[in-house]
Amino acid sequence: MPNPNHWLLPEGVHEVLPQQAAYLEQLRRQLFDVYRTWGYELVIPPFIEYLDSLLSGTGADLDLQTFKLTDQLTGRLMGVRADITPQVARIDAHQLKRDVPTRLCYLGTVLHTRPDGFARTRSPLQIGAELYGHAGVASDAEILSLMLETLHITQIKQYHIDIGHVGIYRELVQQAQLNAEQERQLFDALQSKAILDIHRLLSTWKVDKQHHDMLAQLAYLNGDLSILDIAREALKSANSKIHHALDDIAALAEHVQNNALHIDLAELRGYSYHTGLVFAAYVPGHGQAIARGGRYDHVGEVFGRARPATGFSADLINLVSFKPQTIERQAIFAPAPTHTEECDKLRQAIQALRAKGRTVICGLPGQVGDAQAMGCQSLLSWDGQDWIVKSLH
Repeated sequence: MPNPNHWLLPEGVHEVLPQQAAYLEQLRRQLFDVYRTWGYELVIPPFIEYLDSLLSGTGADLDLQTFKLTDQLTGRLMGVRADITPQVARIDAHQLKRDVPTRLCYLGTVLHTRPDGFARTRSPLQIGAELYGHAGVASDAEILSLMLETLHITQIKQYHIDIGHVGIYRELVQQAQLNAEQERQLFDALQSKAILDIHRLLSTWKVDKQHHDMLAQLAYLNGDLSILDIAREALKSANSKIHHALDDIAALAEHVQNNALHIDLAELRGYSYHTGLVFAAYVPGHGQAIARGGRYDHVGEVFGRARPATGFSADLINLVSFKPQTIERQAIFAPAPTHTEECDKLRQAIQALRAKGRTVICGLPGQVGDAQAMGCQSLLSWDGQDWIVKSLH
């Protein structure tokens, strides 16, 4: 027997219907117009490419999220992109090959093997921007500012931004001489701020008191900008790289000047991928970040050009879900004419209206439904000499 549910989509895979799609398209144009004024150029990477290129410098997390298939032409393993950022890094390093700072932006569907994030989707519509070729805090500040502008355009008003620096944890782990498995276990405990587990792990591994205390303190070092002074005192025995990282956080906050900034030294999402400052946007009542970004300087190394890089990304469908909007279609219905003279003038009237950007829906002979049923607010009516637009209300 035929499957009565053959129309169902796979779990976590969603489609966008006409009204929301119209709003998303309007928003896409608005965002890219703004990005263009900041100097960001649009790129459109392919949906699939060879796996070794797609996963360059991204760590195991993205590997697990990537659907894989075999190329029937070459026999090589390919992947359906789960993140567009590595593709844009490839374009910068291998295709553009510029020496000057390069600003690129993008929008496209990505596919995940498992649901990820607030919307529990496996097919996010990823939007983002990347800045290559500059290693200073100023470029991180520009990217964070553009991320904030994106939240403003998508009308998200209640949010806070967590700022961290993965270099602090990485340096402390090296100083404490933890191995890769210990580093991973402690990372998991820090992400959930499981204080008892953090102390238990460090005690089990017999980490010396100085490094035990500094690593455990990361779970407590979160709050407003004043937390940086507390962090400098708590980490005073750390090396200069850690104090430089704290200075970078302070400099980023000084550049951006936003009251929503929040410092969290246990903010380590993307730890295996990022190399410096990281930031993420959160809204009240939702545990998952709605936008995130940071520095990832080595991602282009596999392409022969390890340029400094920083960027952000978000799921555009997720962003608009916090304030759903649709666009009411302002359409004019054009009935089928009954005489030749009416037909010629109707064609001219339709062309003139469409040239002005108006939506005109032509009636079809014998169709079901009138102008109102077709969702039109007005119609073209023959007044004996010409076709004129009449409101249905």
